[in-house]
Amino acid sequence: MNEKPVSPETQAATKKKGRGRFSSFMRSFLKHKLALVGVAILIFWIFDALVLTQLYGIDPLAQSFTPHTPPSPQHPFGTDEVGRDVLARTIHGVKTSLPLALMLVVCAAIIGTTLGAVAGYFGKIVGETIMRLADLVLAFPTIILAMIVAAALGPGLMNAVLAMLVVTWPQYARVSRSMVLSASRSEYVLSARLLGASSGKVLLRDILPNIVSGVLVLATMDVGSAVLLLSGLSFLGLGALPPTPDWGLSVSTGVQFFSSWWIAVFAGLAIFTVVMAFNFIGDALRDILDPQTSGTSEEGH
Repeated sequence: MNEKPVSPETQAATKKKGRGRFSSFMRSFLKHKLALVGVAILIFWIFDALVLTQLYGIDPLAQSFTPHTPPSPQHPFGTDEVGRDVLARTIHGVKTSLPLALMLVVCAAIIGTTLGAVAGYFGKIVGETIMRLADLVLAFPTIILAMIVAAALGPGLMNAVLAMLVVTWPQYARVSRSMVLSASRSEYVLSARLLGASSGKVLLRDILPNIVSGVLVLATMDVGSAVLLLSGLSFLGLGALPPTPDWGLSVSTGVQFFSSWWIAVFAGLAIFTVVMAFNFIGDALRDILDPQTSGTSEEGH
């Protein structure tokens, strides 16, 4: 079936509608004070990764200072057990933790959403197989299963990311499947089918764009969880290996030398701020993009 060309007037109206939606989204987002705090925290850590790591000239791997030196003007965050500058290791740690967490969440969202969409739209044997596999993974506590997979693969950051990928994709599959099942019964999907659109075209053009918002909310909140869990695997010796500047490793070291409290405290605060930033932003996106949640929030106020 040949499609009619889109007129310039229709294209202009579509662009105007898109700009209106974006403006409405930004107005709603700016009303969430905690979300703005989260954005400010993320801007700081991005600035840290791109600029501060270059301006602060101390090598995070250099063992050039007196071990266990408390915070001082020369070393604002002190030094660790082998004389490395804790501030240098903390600000370089974001270059390890945040990019890997983002990569993990993006990969898990793509894999899980794709499998969930296939399971929800085509169903039957394929859908049941995918969802039973997802249920099997979800039957185990996330951190326990991640520890088992990471231990089987061996210590290392990339192995930790692979372990986390194994345990995080099922939640995206379940969310996307439920949303696809709901969308597939809507009138615009039924109309597309009656007009002779193929299953793949309906799924890609009519269904997937309408489930992106739900997946985006889940992914945003998952970045903080990914930072926390990757740090947890490093803390247990299943993630980053010494002497890599890593927040989880720093906390693990601080536990071994409890009297030198600064080794663990500043890395722990870094993890805490990043996790809270993504949670604040995710909560705002959920209130804006999820009509039911947004309505409930307004009633509560």
